Amino acid sequence: MTSTEDRPAADASPSFRLAFVPGVTPGKWVRIWQERFPAIPLTLVQVPAPEATALLREGGADAALLRMPVDGEDLSAIPLYTETTVVVVPRDHLLTAVDEVPVEELDGELVLHPLDDPLEWEHPPGLPALERPATTADAIELVAAGVGLVAVPQSLARLHHRRDLTFRPLLDVPASRVALSWPEEHTTDLVDAFIGIVRGRTANSTRGRLPATQAPARPKGKSGEAKAAPRKAAAKSGSGGKNPRGAAGGPKGAKGGKASGGAKGAKGAKRGKPRRRS
Repeated sequence: MTSTEDRPAADASPSFRLAFVPGVTPGKWVRIWQERFPAIPLTLVQVPAPEATALLREGGADAALLRMPVDGEDLSAIPLYTETTVVVVPRDHLLTAVDEVPVEELDGELVLHPLDDPLEWEHPPGLPALERPATTADAIELVAAGVGLVAVPQSLARLHHRRDLTFRPLLDVPASRVALSWPEEHTTDLVDAFIGIVRGRTANSTRGRLPATQAPARPKGKSGEAKAAPRKAAAKSGSGGKNPRGAAGGPKGAKGGKASGGAKGAKGAKRGKPRRRS
């Protein structure tokens, strides 16, 4: 049964709780949320992958970024993207000589399959281990100890990065799909707003039920007033009817008045000088 004890009361201040499983990075969507809805806090809840759907059903989060498949008709899911599958190997392994590894190259290798493996294998590659590691983190520790290899989504290989290990893309194998999931009966305005963000809707989209809130306008600072002061002073000086070019008109008049007239008179007197008679 779905528990409602942990769900916020209708009259409580609005907030949005987003769960995410290891390897998934919700940062870009969180930044968009904070830009569009600065008055509504978004709380991130990290949850182990096997516990993500139970957390949604118990009301521990409004929505979750998790890996498919999502079991149960009570949970809705929107696939977001598909991850690249890689094989994690020691840095001195022969497979590091190639950029991509065909799955057939694992036939003679001991390949670990942790219990929380998000990849749906029809026929797991490689030689099986006697026991399955409990978690992906445990499997990668075994790889570092020289006990086999492990195939994981690339985000998990990066999450558990070690200097003595590396990874290569693995070809022709299942891939992990990341999805946004939430309880179907609790598709609130906040959930619908986050759906719009992950689907790329703009802030002005009419499909969302929650209008985006604008950040408060910035008050004019002293620097703005200081910049406006010279404009006001210039406008005040121009309102007296004086043309600022009048000052330049004086020298132009002086240059073209008596000074130029005197030069012309001297030139004319030179032309009118009588010639000497021999």
